[in-house]
Amino acid sequence: MTDERLKAIPLKSLQAFEAVGRCGGVTAAALELRVSPGAISQQIRKIESFLGISLLERSGRTVELTAWGRLYHQEISKGFEQFALAQQLLEKARNETALVLSALSSVVNKWIGRRIFDWQALHPEVLVRIIGRDKEPRIGFDDVDFRVSYGSDVLQHEHYTELFRDWVVPACSPALMQDRAHAARDLFEKPLLHVEWERHFTPYPSWAEFAAKAGVPLDASTPGLSFTLSSSAIDAAVNKRGVVLAQMSMISDELEAQTLVIPVDLRIALRESYFLAWDRAALQKPHGHEFREWLIAISRQQALASAPKPIL
Repeated sequence: MTDERLKAIPLKSLQAFEAVGRCGGVTAAALELRVSPGAISQQIRKIESFLGISLLERSGRTVELTAWGRLYHQEISKGFEQFALAQQLLEKARNETALVLSALSSVVNKWIGRRIFDWQALHPEVLVRIIGRDKEPRIGFDDVDFRVSYGSDVLQHEHYTELFRDWVVPACSPALMQDRAHAARDLFEKPLLHVEWERHFTPYPSWAEFAAKAGVPLDASTPGLSFTLSSSAIDAAVNKRGVVLAQMSMISDELEAQTLVIPVDLRIALRESYFLAWDRAALQKPHGHEFREWLIAISRQQALASAPKPIL
């Protein structure tokens, strides 16, 4: 077989064949590559045409690798494993000098993603990568230096410290509440926006809890839209869709811009705190220790800002 003939095999065809052998079938490979099964079969026929051999043995709706196919797949797989290794090495090299912070999506969108500009102003020479991810990373294995976790999820990490306990408060667009004094019962006349976190978290404070704390009869509450992301519920409130029990840490910009107001300042604490976990190796990076201390410092500030103001 000539070198020119081997060079003519399209990489896309090789990718399809590798996926079929690894996934155990055309349909599974198609799902992984997000193409149709017909497209996978077409790519493999191209390779068979180039090589002049059958790589798949078809029997009705099932396919298996032929003896030649197994041999060819064994060698092809080595190349794709090398591709994956090269990508991992590139990611690791890119992150060697950067500080990589992972946090829950809403925390990135509404808190740390906003405050990080204060750090950048102090350290413009430091590259920080922020990853919004609800699943806990494997610190020490994944390319993550620091992780902002909520509640008991932090226990799977080795090194961590508590950051702050957040509080929720009713918030809505000023268009929903005219400039007058409001009682808690007035809120239940408006559309209510609910936050219901994933089940592995402790429950988010509910409107039923707020009603009980405010002394409002439960039958005064009305159904409303429910969101699993706190940030999505806050965005809906900004867009005049209703009243939300919003985390204080996540609405400071909206309050300052007056796109949200607090009609009744009655706050409920979250059931657990936010924590910061880290890889010990991250503290050896340039500015790694300073970055951790900065995160802890702004969290102490946030704890004071979120908590109810003492009654004098």
